[in-house]
Amino acid sequence: MTRAFLVVLDSVGCGGAPDADRFFNGDTPDTGANTLAHIAQACAAGQAEQGRRGPLQLPNLDALGLGRAITLASGDAAPGLGAEPTGLWGAATEISPGKDTPSGHWELAGVPVPWNWTYFPETTPAFPDALIAEVCQRAGVDGILGNCHASGTKIIAELGAEHIRTGKPICYTSADSVFQIAAHEDHFGLDRLLELCAGLAPSLHAMKVGRVIARPFVGTVEAGFARTTNRHDYAIAPPAPTLCDWAQAAGRKVHAVGKIGDIFSMQGIDDVRKGADVDLMGHLSGLVDTAEDGSLTFANFVEFDSLYGHRRDVSGYARALEWADAQLPGLFARMRPGDLMLFTADHGNDPTWVGTDHTRERVPVLGHGVGRRDIGLIGFTDVAALIAAHLGIEHA
Repeated sequence: MTRAFLVVLDSVGCGGAPDADRFFNGDTPDTGANTLAHIAQACAAGQAEQGRRGPLQLPNLDALGLGRAITLASGDAAPGLGAEPTGLWGAATEISPGKDTPSGHWELAGVPVPWNWTYFPETTPAFPDALIAEVCQRAGVDGILGNCHASGTKIIAELGAEHIRTGKPICYTSADSVFQIAAHEDHFGLDRLLELCAGLAPSLHAMKVGRVIARPFVGTVEAGFARTTNRHDYAIAPPAPTLCDWAQAAGRKVHAVGKIGDIFSMQGIDDVRKGADVDLMGHLSGLVDTAEDGSLTFANFVEFDSLYGHRRDVSGYARALEWADAQLPGLFARMRPGDLMLFTADHGNDPTWVGTDHTRERVPVLGHGVGRRDIGLIGFTDVAALIAAHLGIEHA
């Protein structure tokens, strides 16, 4: 019985979304954004030399068809990515009305989002009084810090000392449909933070805010603060059965790597492995060795997005891509006959673009294990159908 590994390289878009003009970074529409092509172009021009050098080197993904997928999706050239495809390759277009993590992942798993998400205004304060009151009541405090749009790393640097002094949680949002709470693991307490976010989630989900995110951090005023890997997302449950549920209904195991369990509210998930991306690659490698016949492994590697895309760090994004690409031969060598490992993304986050938000883009779809196959332009939901067909399971 064959196995499937669905690997989401978070935010690794390839441009060309036909509705990009409806999505914005500030006042600038996402028309023309292209995460992969623009990184490759910057590398080729010598503009991404921090911690790396020269043209973008992704020989293993390119051999599957990455360069062709970029051109298919957008018409853009990606210097250095021009190999003749040997794997499954194409590009996918999203229809959900959002360029966020839940929308992309749910639709890749077969379920487009049927509603419009709620986004908090770019004002200070950003949150309604009733929500602030509930935070205070649940946390046992007389106020919050933040109450604005902010970068998570910047706001803990700015407010971490006051948080420790007052005990008030740091509440902030972004261009995504999220409500985030940062708190010190020792001074506020990790369990207390997680309990607070879990308790708030039903109210925020009723508002169609996609996720409540616990953002724990550690450190001191003198040495500085740093976020930990104990982040937890409390996401709205998918509105219909997804690929994960289809697999479980067929009696298959579903293994989650990274934040997949959070994104799907553990619906259709048997177990979860978490950590930084380097740890997640180790978990994925272990599952290549141990995952059961007929199983689905669903992985998300978030740091392309969280560490480099939002921070508009072209060199860092290129380094991360090259690191991930270099891990692939070791995975491919240990896959079993008939296994499929499919690589895709949930949206774009072009580090050369204005602003700090995701960018509306098509995404590459690349597969190893089933020979050369040109799948052309498909929908996000076709990714789920492709995996289901490979596993021989029924789907919606």
